[in-house]
Amino acid sequence: MSLYPEQTAAAAPTASAGRQSSRTWRLDWASGRLRGEVDDREAAEQAIKVLMNVERFRWQIFAPETGVQWDGLVGQSPDYVAAQAGRRVEEALLMDDRVTGVSQKACQIEGDALTVELVVQTVYGDVETQLEVQLT
Repeated sequence: MSLYPEQTAAAAPTASAGRQSSRTWRLDWASGRLRGEVDDREAAEQAIKVLMNVERFRWQIFAPETGVQWDGLVGQSPDYVAAQAGRRVEEALLMDDRVTGVSQKACQIEGDALTVELVVQTVYGDVETQLEVQLT
């Protein structure tokens, strides 16, 4: 007599090969409140926006690998920031399993602002986004 229950192969749980739902709460950016739910492409777009606007390692509510590490870029030379910004944003976005790639379309510095235009490839299609960072 065994101490553990015996299972046949048919009764053993099996892992699903399909993709998990990306259903989540809809963030109302204007009011800062949750309003309903989103799924698939809209959820991926929302995740991209959140990932690009969260400082990595700063907020305990997020996993340590969530967000972009802007710390250390403020006050640096514009050329250094431009080189690092694209890499750091790509690193942050690729943590999401819905993101399959990131392409940088343009990177320009005007005054104290760095603007980066990106195309984020997701399992739901391409998402164009723009990011502006103040250098001072």
